[in-house]
Amino acid sequence: MQKKYKCVTEQETTILAEKFADIAKAGDVFALKGTLGVGKSVFARAFIKKKTNEKEVPSPTFTLVQTYSTDFCDIYHFDLYRLKHSDEVFELGFEDAIYGNISLVEWPEKAGKWLPKDIFNITISSDESGRYFTVDVLSEEKIKRLEKIK
Repeated sequence: MQKKYKCVTEQETTILAEKFADIAKAGDVFALKGTLGVGKSVFARAFIKKKTNEKEVPSPTFTLVQTYSTDFCDIYHFDLYRLKHSDEVFELGFEDAIYGNISLVEWPEKAGKWLPKDIFNITISSDESGRYFTVDVLSEEKIKRLEKIK
């Protein structure tokens, strides 16, 4: 199933990310695809703030991964842009993160074959009128949750 959303302002992107945070549960992976500056980090920060009440959510551009705690699982925010080979994800604790936690993965294509199949694939694009979020999910369970986002 595919669903599309349009956000004209950064505030609308924040609201959309918060809605995804509301439907997220342990074991979810959100693959955030798009060019530099399209809004992947804005989405991830808003999502994390909603789930954790953190005030500061730095980008993991240099650390490659940031971890946040919630009452029910951890949230891993990966920025894989600087990886040279997909096997490097294991040095970041990727395997532990994607099982039983919530993972937000910027530049998910860098994870190659290690990225699970049953995930929220979110492709972000933009033009002069706004940002477009195209979300693809496979499982019936994720389709039901995605349908809750208006």
